Amino acid sequence: MSSSRILKFRRTVWGYYKKHGRNELPWRKTRDPYRILVSEMMLQQTQVSRVIEKYQEFLKKFPTLRALAKASLADVLKVWSGLGYNRRGKYLHDTAKLLVSAGNFKYAVAHLKFPGVGKYTKAAVQVFAFNEPEVLIETNVRTAVIHHFLSKRRNVEDSEIEKIAAAAAEGQDPRMWHSALFDYGTYLKQSGVRLNSQSARYTKQSKFEGSLRQVRGAILRELHKAPSALKTSPFERKRIVDALTALVRDGLIVKIKGKWRIA
Repeated sequence: MSSSRILKFRRTVWGYYKKHGRNELPWRKTRDPYRILVSEMMLQQTQVSRVIEKYQEFLKKFPTLRALAKASLADVLKVWSGLGYNRRGKYLHDTAKLLVSAGNFKYAVAHLKFPGVGKYTKAAVQVFAFNEPEVLIETNVRTAVIHHFLSKRRNVEDSEIEKIAAAAAEGQDPRMWHSALFDYGTYLKQSGVRLNSQSARYTKQSKFEGSLRQVRGAILRELHKAPSALKTSPFERKRIVDALTALVRDGLIVKIKGKWRIA
């Protein structure tokens, strides 16, 4: 990849960011690794507009890592409700407990494993909390890199995108550069650029209506009110059974004396 193309790409990204950067996003106003972790877990497969309000509500209820670790899973999932993918709430809760035990947040994120916290999320915390020079590859970065460098390709591997992204990030402030790159990728998508299907990692999200995710969410909302036998439901019995099985497997619910409740 020629250095001139990389330089042009950088200028384009920085130019957009200087005029339109989303610096008002609440997680961009903090360097607290706990708050960065919360935002990254919430932003997985969820639109920014939906996350903002829930992020603020969550931190009001659980303002510190220790406060989250001490909370019950039921309380955590009650606040998480509405974001979807409730497993992420449980993963965040479990991770908080492990981080408190570890003591050193920065070391732990870099070297230890946590449930449901993958390579990207760990790297994002290192970038946005500690300004470490990691290279982050997610949907907005894929859009920007493919648009400028690989638009005629199909089944583009993340390893190819990462090489270009690393070259573009070289010498840049990690935190600011990735904020700028995310914003520029978001702008491209909002402008009609639809290139993520050219990524080898692309999978089309299934519809929510009628999905197992919808049934799981409905069950959890019911159990937030009180333990229940779940004998009445608008969903067919097989869907209920499948959802209950999945929720038990994920450690989100248990059955005690004939009634289901949050684990």
